[in-house]
Amino acid sequence: MTPIQNDLEALAARVAERLLTKEQVLAIAESCTGGWVGQCLTAIAGSSLWFDRGFVTYSNAAKIEMLDVPAFTIKRHGAVSEATARAMAQGVLAKSRARWSLAITGVAGPTGGTPEKPVGTVCFAWAEKEGGCTAATRLFEGDRAAVRAQSVEFALNELLALLS
Repeated sequence: MTPIQNDLEALAARVAERLLTKEQVLAIAESCTGGWVGQCLTAIAGSSLWFDRGFVTYSNAAKIEMLDVPAFTIKRHGAVSEATARAMAQGVLAKSRARWSLAITGVAGPTGGTPEKPVGTVCFAWAEKEGGCTAATRLFEGDRAAVRAQSVEFALNELLALLS
């Protein structure tokens, strides 16, 4: 296992501990990270106690079909937008038994960027079933692997803060 993977799984273990303590469940939706968050979470033995499911919705069609992201949201704001990330996070809650969700959508590169949304632009959302939905956008540096790893780390760190 790589040092990055070790660090991410250690972070996931902290999220797991917090969810277990609160007796709460998480579900996720990933686009540019392609299931990496889910891999980190399910690497922890007993994750079925606090992790319900993950959606890898890489295409726009998958976001629309699996998470009920409104097509007009993607058309108006783009797949890489806080509006789409929020819709993904809310869709996860509607399609799962989770109390918490997180969603990630972005441009990991090396192609696909635009002047408005360059490579490394990643949008996140975290939602609580009986609470609100928070979103953020970050611009990460590095190659595809680096952007994806930083996205996983940021998503889990922010979730940990919200669970505090």
